[in-house]
Amino acid sequence: MRGRQNVFLIGPMGSGKTAVGRSLARALNLPFYDSDTEIERRTGVDIPFIFEKEGESGFREREREAIEALTAMEGIVLATGGGAVLLEDNRRHLAERGQVVYLETSVAQQAHRVRFGRNRPLIATGDPAERLEQLMGIRAPLYRSIADVVVTTDGRRVPHVTEAILRELGSP
Repeated sequence: MRGRQNVFLIGPMGSGKTAVGRSLARALNLPFYDSDTEIERRTGVDIPFIFEKEGESGFREREREAIEALTAMEGIVLATGGGAVLLEDNRRHLAERGQVVYLETSVAQQAHRVRFGRNRPLIATGDPAERLEQLMGIRAPLYRSIADVVVTTDGRRVPHVTEAILRELGSP
């Protein structure tokens, strides 16, 4: 792997950040972290509960704290939440402290992958596909703005995505 030792996965919900992150961490022999899991560990409650009690702004502040701490670590693979790129501080920490891999995924693929998920407060009401389209309109330019590598995950299995990332990062 060239240069920076950390690998940070960004992308929308349903892009496979957690599954690919675990696989990539095994391949690189690095510890794996998930920012949403870290937030739940720190608070002792799940993400929907945080959204319910504190709203999205309260969650984003907790996410900012987690991203700041996690990106300060050395030699990790980190899967971020889909909205982690919304805050400038998060984008800066991710871009400066590791190699950023954007897992690009179509809205149709996202909708298919998250259709049974209960832990997705941003698509819990209304038409999920419409909401995913709105979120992508805002977030896709932010993902691209800090990505060192872009890998498409539509119709691809985790091992194939992992292999593509390793090739792009220059890992054996």
